[in-house]
Amino acid sequence: MPRKVKLILNPMADMGRAWKTANDLRPIAQEFKGELTWSGTVYPTHAIELARQAAQEGCDMVIAMGGDGTAHEVMNGLMQVPAEKRPIMGVVPIGSGNDFAWSMGITQKSAYALAHMLKAENVQAVDMALLTDEHGRKEYFDNTLGIGFDAVVTIRSHKLPIVKGFLMYLTAVIQTIILNHNPAKMKIETDTEQLDVNALMVTLCNGPREGGGFMLSPESKHDDGKLEYVIVNKVSRGMMFRLVPEFMNGTHMRFEQIRMGEFKKLTLTSDLPLYIHADGEVFTSFGSNLKKISVEVLPEALRVVKG
Repeated sequence: MPRKVKLILNPMADMGRAWKTANDLRPIAQEFKGELTWSGTVYPTHAIELARQAAQEGCDMVIAMGGDGTAHEVMNGLMQVPAEKRPIMGVVPIGSGNDFAWSMGITQKSAYALAHMLKAENVQAVDMALLTDEHGRKEYFDNTLGIGFDAVVTIRSHKLPIVKGFLMYLTAVIQTIILNHNPAKMKIETDTEQLDVNALMVTLCNGPREGGGFMLSPESKHDDGKLEYVIVNKVSRGMMFRLVPEFMNGTHMRFEQIRMGEFKKLTLTSDLPLYIHADGEVFTSFGSNLKKISVEVLPEALRVVKG
């Protein structure tokens, strides 16, 4: 069992209901025999700083309480710490997608999740991935990196305050098919192959699911030392609508317009600006002129409490 724990709460998670959830969890936190402190985030990227600071203060576990964005920031903070001083990461999922927690087998029942995290009986070293853009900017991701179509979906989903969860992402998917149908010519080089594609979407996967229910890479695992790519080649709007339920069911790979493969290192260059999300967090948005990135897997980089 960990001795010193920092719990980082995103109070805006679950459409602002996270404060109430956290309050309901106080009795469980009070039963913890070690030292447990809470911190709330007050601005974007704050969880990165809080997680890094927790490691510097000697915490041996940092728990992200929020959605995939909170988990993404906490993980980025921990990955800035030398490996030998890097705390264990836990997740109490109370966000919209919770895809990383889902892939880790963590329950969405927050009381059970927190109790399980604090026991820390099932800890595993899992792979992370590192994105580096042409300007040297770096960002770690734990689940998926989306380029093109699904990045625009992410940008649009952040502007849909009324709906939440999977419905929010599905609404953004429909908007994107109608309004942003822009394939790009891309050159992709991995450690094993070279590809020239005219693609609507390229998603790099460390986990199987994104958007709260789209099974983009059903075979992806966080502990196999590799990443997978999913490429949607140029298709009509009608075909994209046809593919949506296939992505939900994880049956899209049977279509010739879909290409999938695996890699450890990848470089991608595009003729159009790259719109990118990392774990559902916008990395580049409209107005960006970024056209080249590289990605690599970091095997067993972070110890995480599994469900």
